[in-house]
Amino acid sequence: MVQELVIAIVAAVAACALYTAAAAKVVKQYERGVVLRLGRLRNDVRGPGFTMVLPGVERLRKVNMQIVTMPVPAQDGITRDNVTVRVDAVIYFKVVDAASAVIQVEDYRFAVSQMAQTSLRSIIGKSDLDDLLSNREKLNQGLELMIDSPAVGWGVQIDRVEIKDVSLPETMKRSMARQAEADRERRARVINADAELQASKKLAEAAKEMSAQPAALQLRLLQTVVAVAAEKNSTLVLPFPVELLRFLERAQQPVQQQQQPVQQQQLAPQEPVQQPAQQRPVQRQAAEPPQAVRAQQLHAQAPRPTPRPRPGPARRPAPAPSQQTAAAPAPMPAPPAAAPVRPSRPSAKPLAKH
Repeated sequence: MVQELVIAIVAAVAACALYTAAAAKVVKQYERGVVLRLGRLRNDVRGPGFTMVLPGVERLRKVNMQIVTMPVPAQDGITRDNVTVRVDAVIYFKVVDAASAVIQVEDYRFAVSQMAQTSLRSIIGKSDLDDLLSNREKLNQGLELMIDSPAVGWGVQIDRVEIKDVSLPETMKRSMARQAEADRERRARVINADAELQASKKLAEAAKEMSAQPAALQLRLLQTVVAVAAEKNSTLVLPFPVELLRFLERAQQPVQQQQQPVQQQQLAPQEPVQQPAQQRPVQRQAAEPPQAVRAQQLHAQAPRPTPRPRPGPARRPAPAPSQQTAAAPAPMPAPPAAAPVRPSRPSAKPLAKH
């Protein structure tokens, strides 16, 4: 009898342990428990922690309340300006009503994914290509509104929707690249023209300033030469302007004017030395080249015509050109480096007066 009682107690304890194990549930902090008793929803949603349900009578479904990141598969579509694109996105959502997420929709994750794909295709058809590429904030807001409207009844809240990538055909990429290149070239030309205009204005102002001081132009030229010579990889041809010579000549004029009075003062007390008349022709002949001296000697040895007396005042007879040319041989040409030969004239003798 006692043995049977002990066995019954042990069996009862084991049954209670099994029942407790089947009824005990643990809900995590980021989860909520929805209890269905005999298929009907219980009004109380179980919070995180330990909870009990009736095995075989109640059923507990746990719902994750964390933010879910779900990628939206890439969708092919045609934009409003008839361009074929491929767009993919990402959606962030979370469950705010666990009971509605279990009762109102069969699988809220699958429902949100399908709604996101449909809304993305609709957005592609209503937008232009430029909006997809540059105005994505506005498209993201519109896409979020389109997905959030039906998701509110499912107990799901859409936090954010982002268009991740827009794929274009290769032909469209090349066309856009040419367009961007042409636009950049246009802006570069405009900027270059503006720079030339500003530079021309500054150069005009600099030219006005340099015109007042001619030396400033030469200093600027030398500065440019220094800048070019710093490269050491090119041949520099430097023109020598005439203005620089004039500038140096004007700079030397005051020095010459100061030296002339000093020379005049040194030469003033000296008296000129007169040389005899007989030595002057000798000195002149010594200074002349040998050809000129030889011509003078031949001309002196030639016979001279006797002057005839005529009534009236005595006049100087003119020598005959034929006799002069016959008597005096033609002088030989002087070398290029020699001084020019001056023709000598015979010394005139005074005629006797009758």
